[in-house]
Amino acid sequence: MRVLPSGSTALLVELPGLDDVLGLYAALQEDRPPGVVDLVPAARTVLVVTDPAVTTLDAVEAAVRRTRPRPGRAAAGDLVELPVAYDGEDLGDVAAHLGVDPGEVVRRHTGTEWTVAFSGFAPGFGYLTPAGGGWDLPRRAAPRTRVPAGSVALAGGFTGVYPRASPGGWQLVGRTDVAVFDLARDPAALLRPGVRVRFTPC
Repeated sequence: MRVLPSGSTALLVELPGLDDVLGLYAALQEDRPPGVVDLVPAARTVLVVTDPAVTTLDAVEAAVRRTRPRPGRAAAGDLVELPVAYDGEDLGDVAAHLGVDPGEVVRRHTGTEWTVAFSGFAPGFGYLTPAGGGWDLPRRAAPRTRVPAGSVALAGGFTGVYPRASPGGWQLVGRTDVAVFDLARDPAALLRPGVRVRFTPC
């Protein structure tokens, strides 16, 4: 791992890949060093945010380096069920890429338990990873200039739900009416790291 300062109150821990991130994130969640107030996982990093009134960056770095990454993921979080209408424009292309029919894509997508590995791209957008793999799909050759809010999509081994209308290059397989980001809700983001997700056809 490589540990870099991020401002005056945080450390950015760089790791080889997502499995390493999830292992370290899980270990730090279970045994959080004193003075650490937030942990933010990403694809290859964990941001460790500290309270300078309680600890120093040197002390936290030493604690992080002593931490033994936990095999697998963090302890199972809340389970969220999202109803999806599987009528996405790219459903046929996804089926062709996987060598199955569209109905089998839906069966596999709904039969998989997904877990939010990290958040990014836009507020409320969770990068969900499958329990058993098998979903490594390319992004579209040409991104769309506008993807509707609620679109359920696949790309690069992840699935996700667009929290608002935005450009995007993922493969669209369906849509949900559930607001995955709502400032009137606490917490605003429905899909937070560790949350488990089941998609249900509607």
